[in-house]
Amino acid sequence: MHLAKSTISIYKTSTFFIFCFFITHLATAQENSPYSRFGLGDVVPAQNMASRGMGGISAGFVDGKSVFQSINLNNPASLPYLGTTTLDIGGEIDTRVLKSNNSPSKYRATNTLISYLQLGFPITPQKMKAKGYSWVAALGLKPVTRINYKVEQNVRVSGIDSVNTLFEGNGGVSQANISSGIKYKNFSFGFTTGYSFGNRNVSTQKRFVNDSIAYKFSNTEASARFGALFLNLGAQYAISLNKKTTLRLGATANLQQNLKATRNDINQTILYGADGSIFSIDTVTFNREQQGIINLPSSYTFGFTVTNDHWVVGADIDYANWAAYRYFGKNDPLQNSYKFRVGAQYFPADVNTTSKNKLIYVKYRAGFFYGNDYIKLTTNRPEYGFTVGAGIPLTNPQRYRYGEFVTLNTGAEIGQRGNRTNVSFRENVFRVNIGITMSASNWFQKRKYD
Repeated sequence: MHLAKSTISIYKTSTFFIFCFFITHLATAQENSPYSRFGLGDVVPAQNMASRGMGGISAGFVDGKSVFQSINLNNPASLPYLGTTTLDIGGEIDTRVLKSNNSPSKYRATNTLISYLQLGFPITPQKMKAKGYSWVAALGLKPVTRINYKVEQNVRVSGIDSVNTLFEGNGGVSQANISSGIKYKNFSFGFTTGYSFGNRNVSTQKRFVNDSIAYKFSNTEASARFGALFLNLGAQYAISLNKKTTLRLGATANLQQNLKATRNDINQTILYGADGSIFSIDTVTFNREQQGIINLPSSYTFGFTVTNDHWVVGADIDYANWAAYRYFGKNDPLQNSYKFRVGAQYFPADVNTTSKNKLIYVKYRAGFFYGNDYIKLTTNRPEYGFTVGAGIPLTNPQRYRYGEFVTLNTGAEIGQRGNRTNVSFRENVFRVNIGITMSASNWFQKRKYD
């Protein structure tokens, strides 16, 4: 009976945090990132909250040496190490400050966003278990890129007049995914597939600013919806250095996606109503239901971790072929990018610890990353940041041996895109990451007695 009561307690705690998480998401969202104008928007961090606290390392990371686990979103080859059915939810609150290198002006925006929702569960048949195999599957939903900007520009055109231009955009790419990973001895392999989908809506409105002449405004809009199947591959190989230490090598490949897209374009003159609504006066061009392809580039990650009962130390190198990006055959000012990541995690307890002190079961994380921005407007711009995090248990440590836990994964990231030497803006980012990892070995079993 004690086991059943403990599981009910886990459900209540989990439901409370999920409810708070979604309410926070709906409460505040004021995103404005001018750089999301390029490509299909700003690339969303792809790692789970545990990895983000360690600089984003993921290729060789397995959170399975200790008493609770999280789902590695980047490398499906880590799934077979998942011991119980696990639900992983993540969200973030980030503050962006955009500064000009040519003036003291700056702009601040705060965003509250859902990062991912993932469920993993073991599916190994008894015959495979007897032969030493482990097989786990997972499914979920997560954003890949986000488009959200509203930028106003006022300039003086020599010999003509002052011109006000308003640039707006919204949309992005999301993925519904299903993953599977299988392990035999020291080698594991996995894949993630599913459907990428989304939309891109951008507009440019111009008007001449004059005190005596009422000019009509011009409005150019382009909207597209798209979708396609995708495939990501991953592998890991574990090498035992001694009885307590393991070196794990990892690699992932996100294959190029060719999104089938439908686009509508319109170029017109407009007037604004008193309530801000737009009235079309004359349509110059209107192209409907144009069929085309959006090429999202391939990306690769290679890395390793060294793990024992208390420490995880690792590094990754990411590479993305953004120069291959095409939108209906046209490119953007994008370039191939790389990112170097280093991170560590310290866990005071080990698998045999029986203490009731929850602080002993906290995982402490830190890391950093450095690379070049995939957007190239004039010159290369660096992108770098420092991260810290912690995995905090919310359940009684005595329940860990039953495979039951609720963990709060928290983290903070301070980063920057660009620097003072670039002839452009630089963007400072402060991001707070919050995630909930839940597991119970008897989620799909009806149990009444201990």
